[in-house]
Amino acid sequence: MEDFAAMKALHLFCAFSLLAAMVAARAEDTNQAAATAPAATPGFSDPSKLTEKAPETFKAQFTTTKGKFTVEVTRSLSPNGADRFYNLVRSGYFKDIAFFRVIPGFMCQFGIHGDPAVAAKWMDANLTDDPVKGSNTRGTITFATAGPNTRTTQLFINFADNANLDGMGFSPFGKVVEGMDVVDKINSEYGEGAPRGRGPSQGRMQAEGNAYLAKSFPNLDYIKSASLLP
Repeated sequence: MEDFAAMKALHLFCAFSLLAAMVAARAEDTNQAAATAPAATPGFSDPSKLTEKAPETFKAQFTTTKGKFTVEVTRSLSPNGADRFYNLVRSGYFKDIAFFRVIPGFMCQFGIHGDPAVAAKWMDANLTDDPVKGSNTRGTITFATAGPNTRTTQLFINFADNANLDGMGFSPFGKVVEGMDVVDKINSEYGEGAPRGRGPSQGRMQAEGNAYLAKSFPNLDYIKSASLLP
């Protein structure tokens, strides 16, 4: 009887040991799979999904390397532009985004994503033009264009009253209502972009991202984040 009890205990011990080893192995496999799984694709990488209609008015706060500023948007001024801006902000697109073209007395330009893979997704996500209903006065925010119906993600904030842009199809959709003094401080040492000036090349920004900017233009200011205000 004692031998039978000992053998039974031994069998139970072995069974429990085997079970514990199987659980541990499965946990290790799960952890390894989690460690090697690809990172989730950010929501702002797919322009086709960022088409929500913006509220008629809303505010977005930008945190930059110079401080914070707030933009107030009026959708009726430029509906397509306002909708695109709203979706870019709410999706988290504006993170580590450089002010790459800053010309004193004129405007500061931004909006090319620092990750070339993301920038490539947006290159052909063109918006239909909006009629110009407001003027490019100081503090207004407007999408940059390269001709009719070519707006994507690049924007600029006017440092001065640039009414000459109105007749060229640049349609403002909002205005900086707090922190224009912060915008005025954005670094302008590199000025106009290449090839006309000594600033960054947009082509190289698209191809090489923030690595190119960090190496060749280390003093640029950046948007660290942007969020919709309640």
